Amino acid sequence: MARTLLYVLAGYALLISGYIWFLPQTFYDNTPGVAMMGPFSIHFMKDVSLAYLAGGLILAWAARTGDQRLGYAGAMWFAFHGLFHIWIWIHRGLPFDIIAASDFVGVVTPAALAMWAASRLPSPTRTA
Repeated sequence: MARTLLYVLAGYALLISGYIWFLPQTFYDNTPGVAMMGPFSIHFMKDVSLAYLAGGLILAWAARTGDQRLGYAGAMWFAFHGLFHIWIWIHRGLPFDIIAASDFVGVVTPAALAMWAASRLPSPTRTA
């Protein structure tokens, strides 16, 4: 089940990466809360796209190999990104609005699921 979930999350990350890379202005205009973070920056959008690409590829590799270390490595972008969005939500005063809902569904939940799935992979054996 964990490996299947990692494949699903990898696919999600790759779709988001492609969306941001090929339609950055559309992503900026249509994703709740993004425009609140500042003016549109193509450089920033491409950076975020590449972070999703890297995380997604590593999660796919972890799913393919069943390597827990790769699972955690791939989940790190999602986890840090999710924690950052929780910090933003707290900083905004904990409102229950479309931005919070979008962040919870699109950022925080995938982060938690990626960390959970990585934790379910076999732990690597140590060799001396």
